[in-house]
Amino acid sequence: MKSVGHSIPKIDGLMIATGKPVYTEDLAMSNALVVKILRSPHAFAKIISIDISRAEKLEGVECILTYKDVPKERFTLAGQSYPEPSPYDRLILDEIVRYVGDEVAIIAAVDEKTALLAMKKIKVAYEVWEPVLDFEQALAHASVVHPEDDLHCNFDIGLQKKQNIASSYKEEVGDLEEEFKRCSVVVEDVYYPQAQAHAMMETYRAFTYLDHTGRLVAVSSTQVPFHIRRQLARALLLPASKVRVVKPRIGGGFGGKQTGSGEVFAGIVTLKTGKPAIIIYDRKETFTCTTSRHAMRLKVRIGADQEGIIRAIDIQVLSDTGAYGEHAPTVLSCVGHYTLPLYNKTRAVRFTGNAVYTNKMPAGAFRGYGATQGTFALESTVNKLAAELGMDPTEVRLKNISKEGETFLTGQGVLLGSSSLDRCIEKGKELIGWKDKFPCRKMGNNKVRAVGMAITMQGSGIANIGTASVELRLNDDGYFTLLAGATDMGTGCDTILTQMAAEILDVPMENIVFNAGDTDTSPYDPGSYASSTTYVAGTAIVKAAEELKQKILEQGAKFLGVSTQDVEMGGLAVRTFRGEEISLAKLAELTVLGTGKLQLVSSATHGSEISPPPYVAGFAEVEVDQETGKVELIDYVAVVDCGTMINPNLARIQAEGGIAQGIGMALYEEVNYTELGKMATNSFMQYKIPCRKDVGKVRIAFEESFEPSGPFGAKSIGEVVANTPPPAIVHAVCNAVGVRINHLPVTPEKVFLEMQKL
Repeated sequence: MKSVGHSIPKIDGLMIATGKPVYTEDLAMSNALVVKILRSPHAFAKIISIDISRAEKLEGVECILTYKDVPKERFTLAGQSYPEPSPYDRLILDEIVRYVGDEVAIIAAVDEKTALLAMKKIKVAYEVWEPVLDFEQALAHASVVHPEDDLHCNFDIGLQKKQNIASSYKEEVGDLEEEFKRCSVVVEDVYYPQAQAHAMMETYRAFTYLDHTGRLVAVSSTQVPFHIRRQLARALLLPASKVRVVKPRIGGGFGGKQTGSGEVFAGIVTLKTGKPAIIIYDRKETFTCTTSRHAMRLKVRIGADQEGIIRAIDIQVLSDTGAYGEHAPTVLSCVGHYTLPLYNKTRAVRFTGNAVYTNKMPAGAFRGYGATQGTFALESTVNKLAAELGMDPTEVRLKNISKEGETFLTGQGVLLGSSSLDRCIEKGKELIGWKDKFPCRKMGNNKVRAVGMAITMQGSGIANIGTASVELRLNDDGYFTLLAGATDMGTGCDTILTQMAAEILDVPMENIVFNAGDTDTSPYDPGSYASSTTYVAGTAIVKAAEELKQKILEQGAKFLGVSTQDVEMGGLAVRTFRGEEISLAKLAELTVLGTGKLQLVSSATHGSEISPPPYVAGFAEVEVDQETGKVELIDYVAVVDCGTMINPNLARIQAEGGIAQGIGMALYEEVNYTELGKMATNSFMQYKIPCRKDVGKVRIAFEESFEPSGPFGAKSIGEVVANTPPPAIVHAVCNAVGVRINHLPVTPEKVFLEMQKL
């Protein structure tokens, strides 16, 4: 293949690297009003009075809005396809504030200095209520986080607001308790994966203005422009046709920008004043007033026979969704969806869970989307099972994993189309030196080196929900324009989708102009999430390119006076097998201009009934200092099955980035609060993310499979790569010093204190 399968540089790489003005703030109008938010100092309170009179009198203050000045329509900021499963539980501004940082007032002024000064002059009186800060006590707590009567769900997600339950979920197949009785070995444990901050380079930001027809235009750093349009329309009581959302380049998202943030605040200022408005979250606001990964408690029980065949799995989850329920039901369900199918020799499985409201910053979408937390708990328990059985943990997995052509209990009979997970495990063992290093080696000076491992899976889009549309056309100059709604947030999907189109059309990539991220001109796409772009949007690209290629061949054959079967495309021309040809430029000219012919255009929409899983086998080598408990990551090997690689270099970069985030979750990162509910980790001084020196040596290898339902045999890669470091590193630490750290992150203090108990 000429384009697909090659490590072609990102089409926007040079532009970004040389600092061209391509991001949201770069494009904002110079006269835009600056929007700032007055935020709650209390975790849970009701606004008794709010005095804005002194602030309004300041010169340069354009408007100040409180809960009395905004629509009373509840909505969700979750960027999900309609009807959104997340509860409609928030207003633009509410008289009840539910976490430290919740919005109290919107200030718009001619500059930032004036807006901040006005903020200081606003006087608010609160009735402070007892907050719900411990998610393990939320169910029985006297305080109800959402006492309002107009909270709304599009369908039954198990909401029980009086018990602070935002969502509940249950899935069970087989007689679980009876199966556990038959098992020779049963192990169980409780795990606490923590809240994690996204820590993207570009903070949240948006600017809005009214176009010449009076429509609201929002330019936003978002992963989900079409969902933002729907949020704005609902929250601001506008027809969706009166809202346009434009997405420029994005400086990282990791799921955080799958949730709306400042768009509604800038939008309502523009509607109230008729003037452009811009809102930029500073780093503290990004840490404290957006979303994080869901902190969870997972109780896992696994039963196996004496040969190590896993027969029963039980997972019980409690998820902390924070003050609002964005993504609460879907993240919760994905904990089970992306773990139970890993092992398909089971005879009974059960997954139950509740997502509960607390008076902390909301949780939301984060790379891995529940699979990360579920993988940590399940894989840690499988490693515990292997130890109980006295078996090599790699062998336990090779005995139990799902393989091509098989199904699993919760899979509704759908056969697994592709998997090289067994080869991933074998290659990972070889690369890490498992045979010589497992379980541990004493290095002298009270230091021990050990290895650990884990496997994981994810999905490729959302089966029966995710869809993507594209349009492809031959322009009058013989070049092509590709219109897509897919959202590149630094992942390189613009490049990958162009590669696919170029491969089908047999033209150089530079002959295709890629245009995306504008709800007025781009065909519908839900956005960049659920590991969907390559698999779902890519398949739509293939369909559209094949259709356009056929149209070009038919038109070219007419001009050449032969049948379609006698021509082929290549070399920017349509040619007969006898050597006659017409260039694409000439063909385009004759088709589009002068004679009234129809421009050659194709479009395609694709959604899938299945979501084929990519896989990773992860292997960690750590060195633990027995005197201090300090853990140093020496080596990390990840072997990935993402189907066919469309762009090997971009796939490798995705994998390295995901592994680094997983290492951060395993060893360093944790969102912490004070006893009054104020976030303590609100800057990079307090919140530690791993730098290059912290991640050690990360090695990525691929074991390609061929997914028959994917474009060119491809599956996803974006999320699955974040999941294995926590359980693999915890396993390695356990093999080194005999302690299991079930409450992430693995800090020296935790390791040292646990070692004292031995």
